[in-house]
Amino acid sequence: MELHDVWFVLIAVLWIGYFFLEGFDFGVGVLTKLLARNRPEKRVLINTIGPVWDGNEVWLLTAGGATFAAFPEWYATLFSGFYLPLLIILVCLIVRGVAFEYRAKRPEENWQRNWEQAIFWTSLIPAILWGVAFGNIVRGVKIDRNMEYVGGFWDLLNPYAILGGLVTLTLFTFHGTVFVSLKTVGDIRVRARALAVKLGAVTAVLALAFLIWTQLDTGDSWSLAATVIAAVSLVGAIGAIKAGREGWSFALSGVAIAAAVAMLFLALFPNVMPSSLDPAWSLTVTNASSSPYTLKIMTWCAAIATPLVLLYQGWTYWVFRKRIGTQHIADAAH
Repeated sequence: MELHDVWFVLIAVLWIGYFFLEGFDFGVGVLTKLLARNRPEKRVLINTIGPVWDGNEVWLLTAGGATFAAFPEWYATLFSGFYLPLLIILVCLIVRGVAFEYRAKRPEENWQRNWEQAIFWTSLIPAILWGVAFGNIVRGVKIDRNMEYVGGFWDLLNPYAILGGLVTLTLFTFHGTVFVSLKTVGDIRVRARALAVKLGAVTAVLALAFLIWTQLDTGDSWSLAATVIAAVSLVGAIGAIKAGREGWSFALSGVAIAAAVAMLFLALFPNVMPSSLDPAWSLTVTNASSSPYTLKIMTWCAAIATPLVLLYQGWTYWVFRKRIGTQHIADAAH
């Protein structure tokens, strides 16, 4: 296996890690409207991800940096062609981080309600747009012979990509609902489990339709195996949460996300961005990659840094592993 193939796999792993971790905290942000009935319950939901949401975004930064260094042509075409949706995602992530930090800085009702609205919308919008973006990457976009995107914004809003956006929204919200049931106690935990079963059914229908469409269009035997794993894991997650096994459900929903993302990358390989104008103009792991020397240096850096990142992030989750409920929410002091 060549180094550019190795880095294609590593970038896929980084996106799997990002969608697994950021997926549930996007879902929790959406649940601040769907699940919480009052301000203490909203505070409970926000506190379940408060210690970890910023660490989860490290995976996005690493995936973007790895793409820039390992596949500069892919990075250039992707970020220029998808400029507007990626800019919207970036603005949402900035506002979302500010909302988490500033929401409790003042006691006024309007102040806190406005920041809670920001948390909801800046969780929902990226959850949709990531699915739209990856749907277009796998499906193929208008790339010319100079490796440049020549389409427009509205070309990205095709039925396949929109279905992808609905899948990521429902899958992340389901993942977040399972996470809330795993991290809370009391009535909110019971309602989260009930909502997870309903969301899981909707997610399963949409995800199965999207994965089958992808498989029929660009899949092979490897992507088919990943599709089966994703489908079985998602059904298992729904069954586990219905039986009250939150830990198993969260693990299985994570496997479903991992298998679904792996399926997209397997369906994509050896392309990194297919051209819908002419397959010969597609960006591949070969013509879009950096030099072997650059990839070699990156490999050594990743081998040293990755275990450290995993250790400190795992330690964070261990420290904040206990369940919380409204009884743990102290009155705000200003």
